[in-house]
Amino acid sequence: MEKRRLYMDYSATTPVKKEVLEAMMPYYTTYFGNASSFHQFGREAKEGLDKARAQVAALINAEPREVFFTNGGTESDNWALEGTAFARKDKGNHIITTKIEHHAILHTCEYLQKVHGFEVTYLDVDAEGKVDLDQLKRVISDNTILVSVMYANNEVGTIQPIKEITKIAHQYGALMHTDAVQASGNIPVDVKDLDVDLMSMSGHKIYGPKGIGALFVKKGVKIHNFIHGGAQEKKKRAGTENIPAIVGYGKAAELAKANMEHHVTELTRLREKLLNGIVETIPHVKINGHRTDRLPGNANISFEFIEGEGILLLLDQLGIGASSGSACTSGSLDPSHVLMALGLPHELAHGSLRLTVGDFTTEDDIDYILENLPKVIARLRELSPLYQTYLKEHPEEK
Repeated sequence: MEKRRLYMDYSATTPVKKEVLEAMMPYYTTYFGNASSFHQFGREAKEGLDKARAQVAALINAEPREVFFTNGGTESDNWALEGTAFARKDKGNHIITTKIEHHAILHTCEYLQKVHGFEVTYLDVDAEGKVDLDQLKRVISDNTILVSVMYANNEVGTIQPIKEITKIAHQYGALMHTDAVQASGNIPVDVKDLDVDLMSMSGHKIYGPKGIGALFVKKGVKIHNFIHGGAQEKKKRAGTENIPAIVGYGKAAELAKANMEHHVTELTRLREKLLNGIVETIPHVKINGHRTDRLPGNANISFEFIEGEGILLLLDQLGIGASSGSACTSGSLDPSHVLMALGLPHELAHGSLRLTVGDFTTEDDIDYILENLPKVIARLRELSPLYQTYLKEHPEEK
């Protein structure tokens, strides 16, 4: 009997939807021209490029000219921070971000600190992952050139008050950037309402291809060019465009916009069934992140007395693909920097599991997890010296 395959790691990446693949295929074969060429073949590719730019812009209520294609969220984050820092260094050298950012932000800030002498302040978050706005007000100054706060956390799903943070940043003349890789296409995002200056996005988080993303740059905002060469992307990000991927991203953005209400409602319902079922059937668990202000598909739970790696291995044997945090740091043995920033003890942070549902998740999938996860946790706790010590101290739970 073939082992069941159940994907529960949609925050790491998503499968390409059929409609997206169908939109991409002609640009590999029929409309294969270079979009910078003036002949018919080039014009056909350029039409696909322009349409996709408009589709991505519509998803976030931006103007097409404010959308610049990149190779993904990491590049967009690097460009937003470096491009702003270098363009505004005459105004100041202070950058503010948070302790729970993706490493694409944290490591870029570290680079700007060590190599270029910028000062960086890392904001704390509360136990649910929300930014401390009072701390932001205390540390921001006229020397601050950029505030970068992620829209929604990739590990625990907490959604930040970006509009309020932007207001504070603008009061001091600082630009506001948000890493919306997890948010854009998964929850409603309106850059005009938020008033942000820069926003990072990615295609493969919303059922588009990998290797394509975008950076929103508000009209009038000046940042340094990121890749030097030809005239592509208004000379800001040179290199022949990956038209098939861009077209795919555009189609994924169009589908996300059209499907937004159902996507949010259905994923939230499945997530709540999953979380409630886990809490009801497994003792000694903690839900991580804000209970309501979170991404609709995100469920992050810590289990006492055991480690996340063991959970992942046993789930994988059952055909369930999950994670213990960010896919970009899954090779690290260190506990999640996000969970540590939330104040979780070291041992509890090590016992975390991230299950994320998506558009292809079914009710039966949730039932399968709720049937098998309690058995997995029970088996691991039987092997845990920590749990056996706990039972000796609490014999009533045996």
